[in-house]
Amino acid sequence: MDFARSADPAVQRQLDRLAALSPGRDILGLERISALLARLGHPERRLPPVFHVAGTNGKGSTCAVLRAAAEAAGLVAHVYTSPHLVRFNERIRLAGTLIDDPLLAALLAEALDAAGDIGPSFFEVTTAAAFLAFARTPADLAIIEVGMGGRLDATNAIPGAAICGIAALGLDHQAFLGTTLGAIAGEKAGIARAGTGIVTLAYPDEAEASIDAMVAARGARRIRRGRDWDVTISGDRLAYRDAAGTLDLPLSALAGPHQAENAGLAVAMLRHQRAVAVPDDALARGLEAVRWPARLQRLGHGPVARVETWLDGGHNPSAASAIAAHFAGHPPLDVVIGMLANKDAETFLGLIRPVARRVIAVPVEGHDHHAPADLAAMARAMGLDGATAPDLPAATAGLAGPVLITGSLYLAGVALDLNGEPPR
Repeated sequence: MDFARSADPAVQRQLDRLAALSPGRDILGLERISALLARLGHPERRLPPVFHVAGTNGKGSTCAVLRAAAEAAGLVAHVYTSPHLVRFNERIRLAGTLIDDPLLAALLAEALDAAGDIGPSFFEVTTAAAFLAFARTPADLAIIEVGMGGRLDATNAIPGAAICGIAALGLDHQAFLGTTLGAIAGEKAGIARAGTGIVTLAYPDEAEASIDAMVAARGARRIRRGRDWDVTISGDRLAYRDAAGTLDLPLSALAGPHQAENAGLAVAMLRHQRAVAVPDDALARGLEAVRWPARLQRLGHGPVARVETWLDGGHNPSAASAIAAHFAGHPPLDVVIGMLANKDAETFLGLIRPVARRVIAVPVEGHDHHAPADLAAMARAMGLDGATAPDLPAATAGLAGPVLITGSLYLAGVALDLNGEPPR
C-alpha cells in the first residue's frame, strides 16, 4: 500500500478511507478499475489525447520531458504519475498545475463513494480520481505514467492513446510481473493498442522477443530505437535522428548520461504522433527546462544538505547502474541509504560500491524496510565503512561530502520535505 499523509483535513479523511480498503487490493487486473470507471460515467472515454508511458526506470523522467516540451509549444498538459514524494497532490497535475486540496478531496470522495462493493486498490481509486479530473478540465493532452507493469495496470483501462512508449527495462516487482526480463517486458508492452505506435528503446534479446510478440498480438506498430529512431550524445549536445530527419538538441537538464535515452524516447514519441503539434524549437526548449525531482537531483543547502548532496530515489539494479555511471570519476560518495524490504539491497549496494566510500543506513519510516544494521553489514562485507543512523538529519550531520541519499522514493520524499524543497 502506498503511504500518504496530507495537512489538509478533507484530503486526509479520503486518504484514511483509501488506507482501509479491503484485502486483495494488490492483485493486478482491469476488472475492478473498469467497473469503477463505469459507475463514474466512463471518464476514461473523455480524455484528451493520451501519451501512455511504461517502463521499469525512466518513465517518470520521460513524462517530465513530454510535459516540458508540450508546454514549451504552448500546449496545456494533464499529467498522472506515481508515487508522490512529499504531497499526494503531486500525482495529479491538472492543466499544468498540481491539483488543489479541495478538488482532490472531492474527487477521491466521489471515486470512493462509487466503489461500494468493488473493492478497488489505492492506485485504482487514485487513477479513477485522476481520470475524473482530466475529463472535466480542458487540456491539449494527457501524459499518463503506468503504475506497475502495463497490461493489467489500472491506467490501461483507457480505450486508446495517441502514442505509447516503453522506457528502460529491468527486474522489479517480480512477484507481480514475472521473474524474467522477458516476462516483465511482455507485461510492459501490454499497453500497446491496435493501430497505435509504441516507441521503445532497444533491449536484450529475451525482452525484444516478448515485446515483438505482444505488439504483434495487439496489432500495434513498434517504433524501435536503433531501427526507426536513435539518439546519441555528441559533446555537449544530443543528436537525434529518425526517418523525418535529424535534430541537434541540447542535453536534458536532468542529470546523468541515462537521461539521453529518456529524452530521446520522449522526442520520438512526440515526432511519431499526430494528435498535437510540438515543433523542433519547443523540443529544444523543453529539454533545457525539464525538471523531475529526486532523480540525481542536487539539493540546495538546508537541514539535510549541509554539504554537496545529491538525491536519487533509485531502488533497483538498473537505477544503481545509472547512479554508478553518473558518478564515475566523481570524488567518492558518502551514501545514505534506506530501502524497502522487497528490494534487492545487496545487488544495489554492489553496483554503487565503486563510487562509494562509506554507507550510512537509515530506516524508511512508515514502510516495511531493510533493517539499517543489515544494510550496514552488507556494506562492510563489500569492504566499505558501514554505519547506521536513526534518521536523515543524523545520517548527514558531520559528513564532509559529497553525499548521495538513495534507495527509496519514499526516503527521497522525506529528504525533500526536511530540506524545504517539495515538488511544485
